[in-house]
Amino acid sequence: MNRIIKFVILDILRNKIILFYTLLLAILSFSMFSLEDNESKGLLSLLNLILLNVPLVAIIFSTIYIYNSSEFIELLISQPIKRNKIWISLFLGLNTSLVISFIIGAGIPILLYSPNLIGIILIIIGCIISVIFTSLAFLCSIISRDKAKGIGMSILIWLFFSLLFDGLIMFLLFQLADYPLENWIAIIAALNPIDLSRIVILLQLDLSAMLGFTGAVFKQTFGTSWGILISSSLLILWMIIPFMISLIKFNKKDH
Repeated sequence: MNRIIKFVILDILRNKIILFYTLLLAILSFSMFSLEDNESKGLLSLLNLILLNVPLVAIIFSTIYIYNSSEFIELLISQPIKRNKIWISLFLGLNTSLVISFIIGAGIPILLYSPNLIGIILIIIGCIISVIFTSLAFLCSIISRDKAKGIGMSILIWLFFSLLFDGLIMFLLFQLADYPLENWIAIIAALNPIDLSRIVILLQLDLSAMLGFTGAVFKQTFGTSWGILISSSLLILWMIIPFMISLIKFNKKDH
């Protein structure tokens, strides 16, 4: 198992796309802090870039990597190795590589410009988002044997969580404006790991007012110690559940 993880990590870290991704994160991170006149604005600008770009790279790269590794996976299955170990090793190898890339590209600039609790939380959120969308990539790749369909599904998932989800929520709020839906917003936010991550950071920056009329609801729900614990638990579930579903499907799949 350790050999598989090591092989995947070394293979990915040599990949030109990952090297470019790391360099791009570093350039964007240093640029955001250099352009803004204070630390909070730099963190906020970088947060928006992280929540847009990190999920995209994580889910698409991971999906493509799994499909391209199909022959390698079949070779491993033919060996006396449990399927669980193969799938978990691939997952850990991919996540370790993407997290290392993120920490080098964005984590180092964040620690240089904002060496405090908020900076550390932003780094943790970036790592968690990478793991969540890698987990979703594993699910997409195991659902469909067709590479084009799997990649298309990954892109649709990213589009939904990054762009369409908020639009749908706003549409529902306008259509049902006569009903007291504010208390449901915090629950609905749990259905989107990107929104959940954004809420955690904004509340740490004391910028809940930027969330509009639901800011007070978010602050009440997520601003307490229990709220932070609940939101962190939900993000952990987002990391685990899609991967566990993919693991069950992988064990049942005929190769």
